[in-house]
Amino acid sequence: MLKKDLMMRNPLRAVSDENGYILPEGGLGAVVARAGVGKTALLVQLALNSLLKGDNALHISLGDPVRKVSLWYKEVFNNIGTHYKIDKIDDLWNELLPQRFIMTFNIDGFSVPRLDERLTELADQDIFHPQMILIDGLPFNEQVKRTDLHALKDLSEKFNSHIWFTVRSHRHEDPDTDGLPVQISDFADLLDVAIKLEPEDNEIKLNVLKGSGSISTQDLSLDPATMLIKE
Repeated sequence: MLKKDLMMRNPLRAVSDENGYILPEGGLGAVVARAGVGKTALLVQLALNSLLKGDNALHISLGDPVRKVSLWYKEVFNNIGTHYKIDKIDDLWNELLPQRFIMTFNIDGFSVPRLDERLTELADQDIFHPQMILIDGLPFNEQVKRTDLHALKDLSEKFNSHIWFTVRSHRHEDPDTDGLPVQISDFADLLDVAIKLEPEDNEIKLNVLKGSGSISTQDLSLDPATMLIKE
């Protein structure tokens, strides 16, 4: 009952379909922002929303150790518990933990074929089957190419999941002629959703650069104090 109550209160519900999903199966979503603006916090809340629905979420960090990623989840979840005045938040946290799996790679050691190999090993041993895959820290300025995005889409379809990833932008860069950050302009057609986080007054706006349905019209932001999504 508590999980259902949290899902009903979650601002992400307003941008999800009738089954609670923002992305379609096999879909790709990008979260774009400068360093330190809130990409990881948003990714964690997308994952928590998936866990509350009963889905499995695989969080892949390129650079940060498992312990640091785990602390991100615990801090965000505790902030949710404080915000909604939830008793026994630790009990719910322990209930959700088996649905989350954290995997880390060094940036130089990451590739889609290697990720495919790791996921196949987990699936073949019946260890973990993710419905959501989150990749934090893809190096779009250096080594990620359009072919990698095609491969990620194939991977998402292979495992009947959907994939969110973060993209780091820079303050000094101008957008392309379509208003998209230069990091994603070459493969925007492969994305189902693209969200840019932009500080504005006393909040961080979630500006939808690409998306359809309710996500394209909903006015959401992050609270800089708690990094929680708010309407």
